[in-house]
Amino acid sequence: METYLPSFKLDGKTALITGATKGIGRAISIAYAEAGANLILVARSEDDLNSLKSQLEADFGSEVSIINESVNNHKNIIDQINHQLPETTINVLVNNAGMNIRSEALNVSEEEWSQIIDTNMKSAFFLSQYVAKQLKNSNQPGKIISISSVAGQTGLRTGVVYGMTKAALIQMTKTLAIEWGKYGICVNAIGPWYFPTALTEKLLQNEGYVKEIEDRTPLGRVGELNEIAGPAVFLASDASNYVSGQTLMVDGGMTIYGF
Repeated sequence: METYLPSFKLDGKTALITGATKGIGRAISIAYAEAGANLILVARSEDDLNSLKSQLEADFGSEVSIINESVNNHKNIIDQINHQLPETTINVLVNNAGMNIRSEALNVSEEEWSQIIDTNMKSAFFLSQYVAKQLKNSNQPGKIISISSVAGQTGLRTGVVYGMTKAALIQMTKTLAIEWGKYGICVNAIGPWYFPTALTEKLLQNEGYVKEIEDRTPLGRVGELNEIAGPAVFLASDASNYVSGQTLMVDGGMTIYGF
């Protein structure tokens, strides 16, 4: 029988996910465990990490390692992975951790600038570099996925530094895909619109603001977290083996309009 449906399973793969215990990162962590992956979860809250680890091990039988560290300390993350899992090659990296300070451009301080740049960009690059070196040295293919944003592609009303970092992730994705394609490494990004996360919680309590979001979104609603987990599984699986350098906008069609 001739078949064409590729595998969306992640059996036997090890995935490193930053910002793993909240919002989008948590949804992706659960989806990857459900798809069969072993996980290395990075987050700042040890309690949240331990709780999620216990849940994933109980529900899916996953092998879960935890790194209680801020992504701003990417060297410590790498050191802990090397110490805990010296024989493990990471097959999938999800650069999910990020932050925003919604200052108007005239009010952005150097401290805010540095904090957003370091959190959203620096770790994503150096963890990508670390994983790519592992994959190259072990002669294995792999997947690198960065969580960008519609803010990296279309102008928004505030959050200029956040938007700059998310645009940078899109450009990083293109360049790394070109450089690392010869090693069998697919590099892609996901560009979410509004989903219920810690970054959007207060905004989504404002009925007027939500109405504006709905009016600018062809599907007429805010996204649900399972709707971003699906694309993340696709980009990590063999189903996307010929997809690289792309940013998949998971936005209900919002970037057709702009905002």
